Amino acid sequence: MEKIEINTNLACSKNKFHGLLTDCIMTKNIKILILLIGCSMACISCSHDKKTEQSTPNIIYFLADDLGYGELGAYGQSIIKTPHIDALAKNGMKFTQHYSGAPVCAPARYVFLTGKHAGHAYIRGNDEWNERGDVWNYEEVYHNPGLEGQRPIPKNTITLGDQLKKAGYTTSIFGKWGLGAPESDGIPTLQGFDFFYGYNCQRQAHNLYPSHLWENETKVLLNNQLVAPRTKLDSLADPLKEESYIKFTQNDYAPQKIQEKALSFIEVNKDTPFFMYYASPLPHLPLQAPKTYVDKYREILGEEDPYLGDDSYFPNRYPRATYAAMISYLDHQLGELVKKLKEKGIYENTVIIFSSDNGPTYLGGVDYDYFESSKPFSNGYGRTKGFVYEGGIRVPLIVSWPNSIKPGTQSKHMSAFYDLMPTISDLAGVPPPNSIDGISFKSTLLDQEQKQHEFLYWEFPSYHGQQAVRMGKWKGVRKNIFDGNLDIELYNLETDIKEQLDIASQYPNIVAHIKRIMVEEHEPASNKKFKFKQLGDL
Repeated sequence: MEKIEINTNLACSKNKFHGLLTDCIMTKNIKILILLIGCSMACISCSHDKKTEQSTPNIIYFLADDLGYGELGAYGQSIIKTPHIDALAKNGMKFTQHYSGAPVCAPARYVFLTGKHAGHAYIRGNDEWNERGDVWNYEEVYHNPGLEGQRPIPKNTITLGDQLKKAGYTTSIFGKWGLGAPESDGIPTLQGFDFFYGYNCQRQAHNLYPSHLWENETKVLLNNQLVAPRTKLDSLADPLKEESYIKFTQNDYAPQKIQEKALSFIEVNKDTPFFMYYASPLPHLPLQAPKTYVDKYREILGEEDPYLGDDSYFPNRYPRATYAAMISYLDHQLGELVKKLKEKGIYENTVIIFSSDNGPTYLGGVDYDYFESSKPFSNGYGRTKGFVYEGGIRVPLIVSWPNSIKPGTQSKHMSAFYDLMPTISDLAGVPPPNSIDGISFKSTLLDQEQKQHEFLYWEFPSYHGQQAVRMGKWKGVRKNIFDGNLDIELYNLETDIKEQLDIASQYPNIVAHIKRIMVEEHEPASNKKFKFKQLGDL
């Protein structure tokens, strides 16, 4: 049979195809008939924009680190400028009743990735896996990756990355991991992610000019000297001179390196569905930011006293200006991502979800009162990061999805990190696992009838042991459990958003209901470090 070549890239006219089809039928050449039908289908598809054929949206989950509820313009911040995040809220939906899964890093991220609340989670607190050796010795860790990273999540963990790979997505994480040390089963590329670049270890993220980052399973050395956190100024240095702090600002700024990889990932994967978990290390301390950003805030804020590093992390000449600069730099990076999406013609088909892993910190030179970081909640130690009061766990949530979410909308829907697993699975068109605690809020995004939580639950086996329940307007808090306290404080968040007036004695039935929830939702942790013997754990 004579070989016939068909160029399916050419635009085919209806008449030409019908003529070829008639000839084909007359010669009874079935193979050519199949080729011609393929040509027809190609001709039909070539009239469509390839990007509009993607039935599922790209999804970016952009998670800030220790960003307070009140530190964004969209949530009332007046000093720190966040125009790109504010624009995201203006073009999408802002949530006012969204909560982290925990008041510190690792458990919050585990809850997000698995859809299980802290009473059912494997990771319930920060666990540095200390039995390996001196994990806080940065010099030793640099030479021995076996000391880096946190305790690994189990190999059989079903993560959001696994879910989206089943749906045909290319999955990635950029930024901070904290759920499994190098060379363990807990690394991102063994937990559902095709690509990873950033900090494997939370402790290493205590320097934004680190000695190295990780790309998948490869340790990537940076053009920085190893300077261990808690390093102080030289003894003869003048604390009022900028040059005294030069060793804390080096060459390769980790947030910038991470951003470059994220933008490249969009470039490479622009034609296929992708999921990007952007776990920024900002504005988690130490106080380190590019000089151009710091100088802008120096002009705005004026002179200030230096931070000498007495309360952890690194010294800094202009602590207020630097902290504001870190948040504005974070905002700039989100703006760059949006710009890249628009350049590639995929912005309209991308869901962007912005949030923070927990409330703001109280350490390392941050002036949380000056910035009103937790506004409108109570501020400072005991009420922010590390604690289950509102300032520690209620976080910003902004979702943008052009042409699907009505611009400038606001939602009071009560949700938590463990709702992201079913919500993002729902957006990707894949059913979530059965054994989760979350409820998809895709219906809220699309202005449809939404299933509600009866309650939200937290437990945290640190800072003397804590539990909390949010049930409608009621908030129950149990603290100092490790000290033997099992009393429950009760607050009406509609009238007492700062949680200052404990009204437990006035509503014994509400307290009893919350106590039952605390009992029923708590399962003994498999890791003895997270057990509550005061709650009956063995």
